[in-house]
Amino acid sequence: RDLDAVCALFAVAARAEERTGGRGARNFLEEVEAQDIAADTLAGRAVRPDAVRLMTAHRSKGLEWRLVVVAGVQEGLWPDLRRRGSLLEADRIGRDGLAEPLTPGALLAEERRLFYVAATRARERLVVTAVKAPADDGDQPSRFLTELGVEPKAVAGRPRRPLSVAALVAELRSTTVDPRVSEALREAAARRLARLAALSDDDGRPLVPSAHPYRWWGMYEPTRSKVPLRDRDKPVVLSGSALDQLANTCALQWFLGREVKAEAPASTAQGFGNVVHVLADEVASGHTPADLDVLMERLDSVWDALAFDAPWKSVQEKENARVALERFLQWHVMDRDGRTPVASEHRFDVTLEAGDYEVRVRGSMDRVERDTDGRAYVVDFKTGKQAPSAADVARHPQLAVYQLAVREGAVDTAFEGVRPASGGAELVQLRQGAAKKNGGEALPKVQAQDALEGEWVGELLATAAGKVLDERFVPTTGQHCTHCAFRSSCSARPEGGHVVE
Repeated sequence: RDLDAVCALFAVAARAEERTGGRGARNFLEEVEAQDIAADTLAGRAVRPDAVRLMTAHRSKGLEWRLVVVAGVQEGLWPDLRRRGSLLEADRIGRDGLAEPLTPGALLAEERRLFYVAATRARERLVVTAVKAPADDGDQPSRFLTELGVEPKAVAGRPRRPLSVAALVAELRSTTVDPRVSEALREAAARRLARLAALSDDDGRPLVPSAHPYRWWGMYEPTRSKVPLRDRDKPVVLSGSALDQLANTCALQWFLGREVKAEAPASTAQGFGNVVHVLADEVASGHTPADLDVLMERLDSVWDALAFDAPWKSVQEKENARVALERFLQWHVMDRDGRTPVASEHRFDVTLEAGDYEVRVRGSMDRVERDTDGRAYVVDFKTGKQAPSAADVARHPQLAVYQLAVREGAVDTAFEGVRPASGGAELVQLRQGAAKKNGGEALPKVQAQDALEGEWVGELLATAAGKVLDERFVPTTGQHCTHCAFRSSCSARPEGGHVVE
């Protein structure tokens, strides 16, 4: 009994924590001690006169209603022939000592009496519901349904809409503005919405706020800032990654993340990438030897500063970092068609002509190399889990911007003041191993972009600059939606559609 009491105390504490939050153990114990009647499993609520009451069959004893719905009358749930009782079988304790546990027949009779109690609470109408799965081993209606003496009515298919207040409001709202329905029906829907909007609780708070037209965000005109996002008399400042988002991915994602600064703080994946990039820069600049043990020692000194959801995730990602660094070292010491490094983490800032616009491109190149023809070759290290396709790499905006920047003098200082031609660029995927024909898992996957040809990059820059200056940030769906932080408020996604529809 003492153990049962301790278990009950923990259950009450858990419910109190969910209901009111952390108030401290002393306050909780004082509240329990002051109770004259032990708390029920559910907190008692005041009963509104015009409302549906939801309760167990046990609590319905002695009460009656015009309509009663007994839901979920499934075999295995009703009757439930599992033994009741507490942890130490205190239910067996009787006046004359320990009693034998109830037999399955006695449990069935008790369940039948309980079902009878639930069914007889209805004065005028009783509705009993159950579901039946096509397979014999799926959900089946209870045996008690046949004892009612009424042939069950089978209902197949889904209802026209979910049976919820939100779905009702959505249907009424769409009806009021649908030109295809009659004027009388639109007016009737508006009246019902007005009734819902007028409902409030005892404190005057609306019970159905979405029924009021002032909450119909989709009916409002798009907002526009009084202050322009960019000055049209100055070049549009962009980065290579921004160009990719604006032109090829999602302009709204760029605006909310880069301009509004609404993205969450840097994730663990970003921290992983930053650490690997720093170590790669130290090796390229000569500050750290190209030795895996030395790099792992440097990694150990900062790894604990990265936040992981669980210790096992930290161990897993640290091993991934070790593999990535090992691949980097193999790539660093191999012969890369005679190319030699000339700069690492090279910052640049150039202004380009793009159609009717001037675009100022700023960024940092992970590594710049000189090929055998004296041309500049740009390398971008990637630590993400996904890699673009070969077709996407051929028109990869970030690599193309690097090559354009080279043409405009971004790396002249690394080439003794001489402007080199662009010899191409490549992505080095440190998390992914190369194909067997290219050296296998020990080397990183390398995706190269040839030297620029045509005007497609300038067209991308013009498109991106036009969107920024005209403030046309329209959402575009695609694979990038999977990890987007703004899905719940994006009108192009189902989960965000309710905000405007």
